[in-house]
Amino acid sequence: MRSFFKSFFAALLALFVFCILSVFIVIGIIASASSSEKPTIGTKGVLLLDLSKTYKEQAIENPFAMLSSMEETEQPSLYDVIRLIKHAKSDSAIKGIYIQCSNNPNGYAASEELRKAIVDFKSSKKFVIAFGETITQKGYYIASAADKVYCHPLGGLEWSGFSSNMLYLKGLLEKLEIQPQIFYAGKFKSATEPLRETQMTDANRLQTSVWLGDLYNRFLYDVAETRKLDTAAIRQLAVNGTIQTAHDALTYHLVDGLKYDDELKSELTHRLVSEENSAINFVDLNEYSKAADFRQDGDTKIAVVYASGDIVSGKGDNESVGSDAFRTVLRQIRLDKDIKAVVFRVNSPGGSSLASDVMWREISLLRKEKPVVVSMGDVAASGGYYISCNADSVFADANTITGSIGVFSIVPNFQSFFKNKLGISFDGVKTGPYADLGNTNRPLTEPEKHFMQSSVDSIYYTFKSRVANGRKKDIVYVDSIAQGRVWTGSRAISVGLVDRIGTMQDAVDCAVSMAKIKSYRIKEFPQKKNLLEQILENYKKSVKVNLIKEEIGTKEYDLLQQVKQVKNMVGEPQSRLPFMMDLR
Repeated sequence: MRSFFKSFFAALLALFVFCILSVFIVIGIIASASSSEKPTIGTKGVLLLDLSKTYKEQAIENPFAMLSSMEETEQPSLYDVIRLIKHAKSDSAIKGIYIQCSNNPNGYAASEELRKAIVDFKSSKKFVIAFGETITQKGYYIASAADKVYCHPLGGLEWSGFSSNMLYLKGLLEKLEIQPQIFYAGKFKSATEPLRETQMTDANRLQTSVWLGDLYNRFLYDVAETRKLDTAAIRQLAVNGTIQTAHDALTYHLVDGLKYDDELKSELTHRLVSEENSAINFVDLNEYSKAADFRQDGDTKIAVVYASGDIVSGKGDNESVGSDAFRTVLRQIRLDKDIKAVVFRVNSPGGSSLASDVMWREISLLRKEKPVVVSMGDVAASGGYYISCNADSVFADANTITGSIGVFSIVPNFQSFFKNKLGISFDGVKTGPYADLGNTNRPLTEPEKHFMQSSVDSIYYTFKSRVANGRKKDIVYVDSIAQGRVWTGSRAISVGLVDRIGTMQDAVDCAVSMAKIKSYRIKEFPQKKNLLEQILENYKKSVKVNLIKEEIGTKEYDLLQQVKQVKNMVGEPQSRLPFMMDLR
């Protein structure tokens, strides 16, 4: 018994000590995260733009980032990065920018805004150097705006053109004896194609060729302009497969030199007029965001509301746009007399049609009280366009993917799969013929199919009506440019879906002008969660994602997310883009 109590109290003491240490660790994290002391960046700073990082619409704050190798480290938002580059333009402590450009997971519209910021920075006459051992096309898109672009002598530059691929599941579903039962409106509405076809339909091939061509033409034009090359000539390099090595890229003037890392550092040292082999003061964007006063600080407030991710009913989360949460936010802004205008930043492929309409209603009410300007990011399509169409003014980047005005619904029938593949059958009792409408264990009846298609057609008509009223267009005309068709931002202007090509800052400037104010400060929504919520949420999410990716692999994890997305679409009318589109 004495031995038992001895072991018991020893374990209890260990648990107590562990709890005390945990409290001190959390306090340390909180103290570190909440410290108001600004970091110093020193002199002769070189701002580091690492394109391998994803710059999201809202800043990532991860209090545990300093304690582990978690994938999602702290990062400023895309808009913050743009403003930081602009601030560095006149900051005497920053002498230039170094772009690490091997890879670039950011979208083409985000890359367009980053590239414009680099071009603007160059007017300060400070240097911009880009380097990558092997450089992807998307990485090169931004890097090509630099004064000098270098790659490793044994590395290279990807120069092959753009492609878009979709994964088709019809054959798999047939083998599994699963019937998708799809209802859609819009001949270009290709979101359900992977479930009902084995290859692209003619309509989808046409629209994809057009928008993909627009992105590629913009890519070639911008590269040719800053590199002082001929657009047709560099296009032909891709057609002929000319660029296979780093030396090929140098021969055809796509890069300015082939350097090893030490040679690149020597050039930076020379440009900084520093002693050879002296340490270079690289300034991380995250540290610079804490050190620099780059945000506006006027008396009047402009609200910036971020709608990023799939549109869903309910509260949503950091990766989605929840209609309940955004309805509350928009109502709060509408009733706040200190907020004089709103910029609605939309980066969403759409989602639930009902959730989209809930948000559309709140934006309509908000617009009656104060100016509302939409700024479109990489994607503002389908439901993403639904919530954008009623703004006073709509801005998009040339590379934004928008439109896709259409609706679909899926009710899968698993009856044969369960019976023939698993030996499972179902039976039950109902009080009426349609009491179990939507049940996935049996096929829909003909009347039920009629109900489903009528519902989709009704929602599609409502969608077109929202667009017609918001854009002041005839509904017949809207139908001609709708049909689920996808447009790039540059082409969306000509068909009347977008008002202007412009960045997030252009949209903010427009809102300020419409509100007739001189100085302002930005208040961002949704507002950041408190530190404890961030700690718990980030830790849980990071651990879960990292464990799954480590077990099955990154590509397999992405496929798993796509399957999860299909599951979430079942049974509820959807306004969204194709969910398995791979663009490179």
